[in-house]
Amino acid sequence: MLSAPIGQPSPVIDTSQVKKPVRSLLCSGTSCKRSPAPNSLFGLIFSKNAGLCRHFYIFNFYADRINMAPTKSSQRFEDLLQFFESEKAKVQQPIAHPDESVNRLSDKDRKNLRRAAVLIPVTRVNADSESQIVLTVRSANLKSHPGQISLPGGTAETQDVDEAATALRESHEEIGLHPQHVEVLGPIGEMAMPSGYRVTPVVGLIEQDLEFVPCPIEVADIFEAPLDLVLDPDAYQHAYVNYKNEKRAVLELNYGEYRIWGATAAILYHLAREV
Repeated sequence: MLSAPIGQPSPVIDTSQVKKPVRSLLCSGTSCKRSPAPNSLFGLIFSKNAGLCRHFYIFNFYADRINMAPTKSSQRFEDLLQFFESEKAKVQQPIAHPDESVNRLSDKDRKNLRRAAVLIPVTRVNADSESQIVLTVRSANLKSHPGQISLPGGTAETQDVDEAATALRESHEEIGLHPQHVEVLGPIGEMAMPSGYRVTPVVGLIEQDLEFVPCPIEVADIFEAPLDLVLDPDAYQHAYVNYKNEKRAVLELNYGEYRIWGATAAILYHLAREV
């Protein structure tokens, strides 16, 4: 894998071009390293050609599964693809925050919040493996939400042309996922945060065999959770946490040793209900 010198500017993610995949540029060493943009523009299947590409993928997906017994995960993966082909996906609903006081923010207040975006990386189904969602464990050294489960993402920067560009750039920096390895399906709404951000989750498809390397300053671990679990609304539970000496309701999803809760659980629960 390649790495880039420290101090290079963040790459400008162009979401209008299509280019063949290239090898991932990863964070390594003792600090987060950003890779310079290649000589030609970053490409991904997220443009006027996206509809045609997704139809082609869906056709091949069904063809590949003709001789395979259907599973719950493969069905939910099909549901996800069909959702982004539907009119429903174009009418994005606000993502409810577990804290009702945040949901009561006015439209004017929401516009004053800083923009941020996260990527929901979904692995494609194939003959050998079911679909998974990639998640991260935040570093214990971070001041904000140390050790919690999250999706790769972060604050928008001036060079980001849209929310997808933000999510892809941050995912590249945090887990070494190159934008050209992602087929962006689209955003699923917006969520206001008590921390002063409005976060847009963006769903993207990736291959099963990609290698991830966590940027050590931000990410302690990377793991995958089954798509059928994440997209099952009944798997989520209501719980309570102490926040600034107050008891607040949260959603949580348990998977093995991992407890997914807070904003991450709320975002994934919203996707599960939409799909």
